[in-house]
Amino acid sequence: MNPTRIYLVRHGQVLGHEQKRYNGQSEVALTEKGRAQYGVLEMRLRGRDIKAVYSSDLGRCVEGAQILARPYGLQPLLKPALRELNMGEWEGKTWQELQESYPKQWQDRLDDLVHYRVPGGENLLDMAERVRPAVRDIITSHPGEEVVVVGHGGLNRLILLDAIGAPLDRMFRISQDFGCLNIIDYYPDGLAIVTLMNG
Repeated sequence: MNPTRIYLVRHGQVLGHEQKRYNGQSEVALTEKGRAQYGVLEMRLRGRDIKAVYSSDLGRCVEGAQILARPYGLQPLLKPALRELNMGEWEGKTWQELQESYPKQWQDRLDDLVHYRVPGGENLLDMAERVRPAVRDIITSHPGEEVVVVGHGGLNRLILLDAIGAPLDRMFRISQDFGCLNIIDYYPDGLAIVTLMNG
C-alpha cells in the first residue's frame, strides 16, 4: 500500500521577523513576502493529488492554508492542536529582551529544552502530547493519500524529529525557514521517511 504523504509547510514570513522572538500562540500578521511565499508553495504543489489541507488555527497559518487549498476546491481543516509551542509570559518578546530580563530562566531553558516550562506556557513534552495524536489522526484519516499540513517552526521540528526517531532535545538541530516545505511519507507499518526537509 502507498504511504500517506504529508507536505509539511511552515507559515510565511511574519511582521517583526527582523529580530528573533517567541511569537508562540499569539496572532502575528504575515508580511507581503510571507504571502508571496505561500504563492510559491502553491506553485510547487501544483499537480499533486492533494486530498486535504490541515492547518493550525492561528491566522498566519490559516491565511496560507486557504491559498494552498483553493486550487483543489478544498476548505482548510483547522486544528488547534497544531498550534506553535505556547511560550506563556515570553510571547511577543525578543530573545534579546528575554536574555536581559530573565538571564537565569533563559539559561535554565537552554539547559533543559524538553522539560523547562515558561510561566503560563508549555514545555516540549506538553506540546508533543497534543501534537502527536493530531498527526496520527491525519495519517489514519488519509491512508495512501497526499495531504498538506500548515504549521509553525517549533511544531514542524517536533513532527520531523518524531519521523526520524530523534529525541526532542535535538529540536534546534533542524532548520525551518519561513515558507519552507518538508515531505514525510508515513507507511502502514509505522515507518516514516523524510524525503525533503526545509526545502
